[in-house]
Amino acid sequence: MRTAPRRLSWRSSRRLSCLGVNPLEALGLPRLQEGLQSLEPLLTASVVTGDAFLDDVTTHLIAAGGKRLRPLLALAAATGGHRDATQEDLLGGVAVELVHLASLYHDDVLDEATIRRNVESVNSRFGNLVAIVAGDYLLARSAAIAASLGTEIAALLADTLGKLCQGQVSEVRSAFQTTRSREDYTTAIAGKTAALTSTSCRIGALTGGLPSPEVEACTEYGRCFGVVFQIRDDILDITATDGELLKPAGQDLAEGIYTLPALVALAHPESGPDLHALLGKPLGQPERDKARAIVASSPGIAVAVAEARTFVTRAQDATAGISVPDLRDGLARLVAELLSDLPD
Repeated sequence: MRTAPRRLSWRSSRRLSCLGVNPLEALGLPRLQEGLQSLEPLLTASVVTGDAFLDDVTTHLIAAGGKRLRPLLALAAATGGHRDATQEDLLGGVAVELVHLASLYHDDVLDEATIRRNVESVNSRFGNLVAIVAGDYLLARSAAIAASLGTEIAALLADTLGKLCQGQVSEVRSAFQTTRSREDYTTAIAGKTAALTSTSCRIGALTGGLPSPEVEACTEYGRCFGVVFQIRDDILDITATDGELLKPAGQDLAEGIYTLPALVALAHPESGPDLHALLGKPLGQPERDKARAIVASSPGIAVAVAEARTFVTRAQDATAGISVPDLRDGLARLVAELLSDLPD
């Protein structure tokens, strides 16, 4: 009988890791840092209720910090880095960040995590039930903020939440299946990761009042960016160390989430038989290390990097539809930077 996977939540990539990618520097847009600084107090205020206990829970990870990648994308699209962010721009960034934070609350319960962003995880500190309900509260606040920005953004965020869930269900359904198709992998990451980065860019373009063709260009950029972001994360799970990842390397393999590098290795005549013999079940540390080594020595990494490069090109092609030169160049630079520390 197949063991059910522990991780049944939105497994979007949650870091650029400590391997050297700084999204704010890569964008290189003036005044964007000011926008992020203005967003922080608004983000905290958006979840404060006046109940001391609940406020402690809902602000726990906000206080721990983070790269704020999704609001960064939203603010970049909205302002181009050349004007102050309006209240609407900032609220759009808050709405997408709250969705991301809610996913972390839920993830940590199901992963039985104890540390998040170098602090005690919410579930570890306050208990699973409180963490789940608090994550739901963050989603509710995000929905309320989106509604205040108008029906188009409210509908967009609701649709995005549906895509996140669909992507995660697609991944969970294929857990521990060594016959998982590359099509299923692509469908999963389009929902669980690319949907929110795409929406982040689109919301920023909408609050910034960009013309319709530029809204679509930003949306497509965000979608392709999210795919690259996730493939990068999946490659690093094989090639990076525990210390670089701030989590155990090979965790996806251990938990039955077979990503593109592993799928390629499974299909390869030289690496496939040995890898098939290991996978299909949860892995302990020795088996995890052996599986990582097999995937790392297979064509899987090179194929995944090539796939990521394809989506970098698509993202950069999408920026051609953006009229502000600094924003166009900054977004193109940012997505390319995601591959800067990956194997050739």
